Amino acid sequence: METTVKTHDGTGGTSAPAAPAELQPFLHDACITLCAPSMAVSRPDGQISEGPDGFYHGDRRALSMLVAFAEDVPNASISGGPDSADRASFRTVLRGLAEHSPDPAVTLERRRVVEPGRSVETLTLHNAGLTSVHIRLTLRAASDLASLEAIKSGRPVPDVAPRIEPDGLTWSDGEFTARLACTPAPDGAELGPAEAAELRYGVELGPAEAAELRYGVELGPGERWQATLRCTVDDAKGDAFSPAAPAAREALAAGAALTTADHALDHWFARSCSDLGSLLLADPLERGDTFLAAGAPWFLTLFGRDSIWAARMLLPLGTSLAAGTLRTLARRQGTAVDPATEEQPGKILHEIRRDGLHFGDGLSVPPCYYGTVDATPLWVTLLYEAWCWGMPPEDVELLLPHAESALAWMDEYGDADGDGFLEYVDSTGRGLANQGWKDSGDAVRRRDGSLAEPPVALCEVQAYAHEAALSAARLLRHFGRPGADRWEEWAHRLKLRFRERFWVEDAAGPYPAIALGRDKQPLDALTSNIGHLLGTGLLDEEESRLVAERLAGPDLDSGFGLRTLAADSGGFSPLGYHIGTVWPHDTAIAVQGLAREGHHAAAASLSAGLVRAAAAFDGRLPELFAGHGSGTDTRPAPYPAACRPQAWAAASAVTVLQSVLGLRADAPGGRLTVRPGTAAGYLPLRASGLRLGEREFEVAVDAEGTPRVTGLPGESVTVEAAPER
Repeated sequence: METTVKTHDGTGGTSAPAAPAELQPFLHDACITLCAPSMAVSRPDGQISEGPDGFYHGDRRALSMLVAFAEDVPNASISGGPDSADRASFRTVLRGLAEHSPDPAVTLERRRVVEPGRSVETLTLHNAGLTSVHIRLTLRAASDLASLEAIKSGRPVPDVAPRIEPDGLTWSDGEFTARLACTPAPDGAELGPAEAAELRYGVELGPAEAAELRYGVELGPGERWQATLRCTVDDAKGDAFSPAAPAAREALAAGAALTTADHALDHWFARSCSDLGSLLLADPLERGDTFLAAGAPWFLTLFGRDSIWAARMLLPLGTSLAAGTLRTLARRQGTAVDPATEEQPGKILHEIRRDGLHFGDGLSVPPCYYGTVDATPLWVTLLYEAWCWGMPPEDVELLLPHAESALAWMDEYGDADGDGFLEYVDSTGRGLANQGWKDSGDAVRRRDGSLAEPPVALCEVQAYAHEAALSAARLLRHFGRPGADRWEEWAHRLKLRFRERFWVEDAAGPYPAIALGRDKQPLDALTSNIGHLLGTGLLDEEESRLVAERLAGPDLDSGFGLRTLAADSGGFSPLGYHIGTVWPHDTAIAVQGLAREGHHAAAASLSAGLVRAAAAFDGRLPELFAGHGSGTDTRPAPYPAACRPQAWAAASAVTVLQSVLGLRADAPGGRLTVRPGTAAGYLPLRASGLRLGEREFEVAVDAEGTPRVTGLPGESVTVEAAPER
């Protein structure tokens, strides 16, 4: 049944019935402004009014409503959105005031700045008309102090009654306190009872035990009036992580700039650098060590896998982030067997939360949770690649004992049943059923759509383990530590076992299965996971060619990036979290592997798809988006609950650039290789602010494909011209 309501412009219209309770809220039209660990989520017009909207600090919501509107006149939003990662602005016309022609005359401007632990909003009324006006400006504010998990699950949370202060409002549960202070102080304040959702003067007001703060404003012709709203938090328990210092945040991509023939790539790169700076957090145990939170709003914390991948993707911009990420995770590396948290000696954690997570569907994870199979080998490879990009040798050497512990975990605990493959099973019954990067419950399946039964050995995890073993062998040999020969042999045996057990065949030929299931038989779904095998050394030349052909096929390549599951597979859904959507980082990893192994056409096609998608999302690629594809859609549809910004989606811009330029670093050997095999669509190109160790350098590729490197000694650079187009 449809209901008739007033739309925001005051006209009549229809709307669907209210969504049932306990549905995950949508974010696709939200404006997210952040400076980790704080963020603001609002409607496109700036109003904090419904669903996931709010000002958050850590995993708690400090404000669930902050609506500003002028009474007695229509309020018509005309513009709004982020100006940068931590700033946004919005403009509303107050219709009918001081108007002597069809032109608007009086506007309400709202500017938002988010800082760690604080959101500052500046409201400006401007009368550009010829007569004086009286404006009744009302602020409606509420807070539920809800946990992020409750909001994400869609569970209703009652509002907390505010305490009225002379200059604003305060909400507190005894542990977490939020305060809204207004300058100048309001003329009056009133607590309002809970009420049904309504539209007032073209502004949507959700149900809330809200307070209304009121101003009476007299504005003469040309005059402005301004108020500042500051929301601050006080958390007696403390956050999972403290914010990074501003200087460190600015240094994340300091000086990095990209100019190419494709402005969409340039915009994606610049927007990503801005967003990544605002996702930066510091380890409270050592504030000099920074890392990237996984994404906003759901994952604004340390994630083993996500933080590692993001740091790895950003190595061409410097190694300090990688070093901070490695050390932060090493401090929390498993030392004991704890079934409740899935901690094991040598294991790298999955995520940290302020209070843990307890979802209504039975999923429950502790504050420090180790339920991941891939973070441990990925940590080892990040250490090696950071060394290659110039992480100081003494810093690398200090982490080698942690690398040896990680290797021991791979051999003893990762391969729990002794079959030579890394596998996982949720031992708690309450944690993640799937523990690779595709960690939703329906992510791992057969071609017919039937689901995997644990234990599960994922194909890409074997590639990660193979690469980690070879990387560790090089590190151990260079630093004079024992074990290099053993781990090279371990990797060789894994490679042979993978070839024997993982390859399956259909009418189009052989391809790697996504995993082995409980019966040790291949789960034959065709997935994007196979792209992660490239560049790891696990595949021979012919196997690499077969994988490249599959990735380039229309069932996986959507035209905007790789579908997570082939479109002709059982259970495929273009809006399924891991069963048909496109994840930018997933595609970027495949692009880099394709470029490294010489499959330039496939790499260029997938890169171009990501650039098109980035343009459709105004340069801020979300965590994932729909996999309908360019054959049916001119622009990708959003996955409505995706994080945006998200660390590895943003960092994918740097990975695409690295692949376009064919950058390979060997700082210990004093070498940099530039081989722009997939650069044709972006020429001429200039990338500055890149780093190899302590040296900053620039790469320029002219319209003919000839690269030039400045900032490094000429004898240390190997360059090759792009192939003829």
